[in-house]
Amino acid sequence: MATDSRTGTGPRDRFRAQVRQEVKAAALQQLATGGPEALSLNAIAKQLGMTGPALYRYFANRDSLLTDLVIDAYGDLAGALAHAADAATGDATARLTAVAGAYRDWALTEPYRYRLLFRAPLPGYDAQSTRLVEASQPAMNVVLNAATALTRPNTPVPDGSDRSDGSASQFEAWMELRGVESVPAAVASRTTLLWAHLHGLVSLEIEGNFTSMGIDPAPLYTADLRDFVRALTD
Repeated sequence: MATDSRTGTGPRDRFRAQVRQEVKAAALQQLATGGPEALSLNAIAKQLGMTGPALYRYFANRDSLLTDLVIDAYGDLAGALAHAADAATGDATARLTAVAGAYRDWALTEPYRYRLLFRAPLPGYDAQSTRLVEASQPAMNVVLNAATALTRPNTPVPDGSDRSDGSASQFEAWMELRGVESVPAAVASRTTLLWAHLHGLVSLEIEGNFTSMGIDPAPLYTADLRDFVRALTD
């Protein structure tokens, strides 16, 4: 069988990749309308004019398909954050603000994919498998780098020494495991808190809780970022 010299793949490989993309597109439609519980390989096979056994040649089971969807979503989120960081004009504060805004925008645009990342989609599904944890790291790296840029060279980073929570050693171990370099443990700790705050705000917003309260959450995001920047730069 001939191989495409530009891609290194033959017609069979390209066809397989195309079918897998079609399956994932159909799965995303199911997620958007009914959540992970609505995901059905048999329904996807019927939609695409395939038999169930034929579809299983592309995805062994529902968990295999879910894993691909989660990895794709992490990649898209990381891309959105990186693009915001690169496109930002101004100082480090402006860059971090752009990254945080991109995080919120991505979640509001694709709430069903956001939920897929930060909830266990189905009982028994391992949402913390090695593949998924590794896929989540690039997005976190963008935020960590934006936060680290706030600190001035040779300027001590607030270390939270007034808190005896022992978190510094935990974050040092985590960064070593994940290959994160040139990020002080104190910055990683504070950035994780920022992410936790943003995640809480985003989760409430995409579920309509702020709307039901008649509250515009935008000032809450602004206040969180202001406090974070002050903690690193004061």
